[in-house]
Amino acid sequence: MTKKRNFNRTRSQSWDAVAHWYSGWSGRDGSHYHRTLAVPLLLELLELKAGERFADLGCGHGILAPPVAELGTRYVGVDLAPRLIAEARRQHVRHGRFLVGDVTCLPEHRLLTTGAFDAAAFLLSIQDINPLEEALEEAARLLRPGGRLAMVMLHPCFRIPRQSGWGWDEGRGLRFRRLDSYLSRLAIPMQAHGQGTTRSYHRPLGDYVTALNAAGLAVTGIKEVADLTGEQNGRADKRAAREFPLFLGLKAVKLG
Repeated sequence: MTKKRNFNRTRSQSWDAVAHWYSGWSGRDGSHYHRTLAVPLLLELLELKAGERFADLGCGHGILAPPVAELGTRYVGVDLAPRLIAEARRQHVRHGRFLVGDVTCLPEHRLLTTGAFDAAAFLLSIQDINPLEEALEEAARLLRPGGRLAMVMLHPCFRIPRQSGWGWDEGRGLRFRRLDSYLSRLAIPMQAHGQGTTRSYHRPLGDYVTALNAAGLAVTGIKEVADLTGEQNGRADKRAAREFPLFLGLKAVKLG
């Protein structure tokens, strides 16, 4: 049975309308950024072990399932989009279990019982999920005391959709990062793909730490990862790529 929830415009929506585009764009094993930066960062933060249970929240079409299964960790993925879950089952059924569900109000299911997981993660999904506080409360509920949560996201201080970008200082010969907004929470419509438009939710970094603490999760690690593309360009672009991180990884532990 699924818990009832009143939805409104401020809540995250299913990616069903763009599922075909997204799974095709990122590919079976994820995009270049997934494979080279985001997935390695998340696995480094969590340090998963054989025999542990892991929940992938906002799992999409399940690109995290194979590398998790290779570690001997038992995988369960949850996503709001039935079409993405169908694709995950088609491509990765031997690597784990996949369920349709809203991670801000998880369905009642034997695989999602309270305290059943050693680790959980939001891999490039938390900025597509709203409300933040409810998502983190559900993640905390799934974890046993001492369980770990990792979030990997576009860096909220530097990579705000439609509110940030690159600029060029001709006099100094420097590539700089421009920010038009930061402290305001934003629900930002993204470029339309397929038959629908998704929404990205920007929050300042402090909001993530506050929400984690409120859910009983203590931050124990943070890692910022630079973009690799600047290495292919000139000196100014290389310096900018090194100085302005692309991804932020946060690790938290559930208090006993």
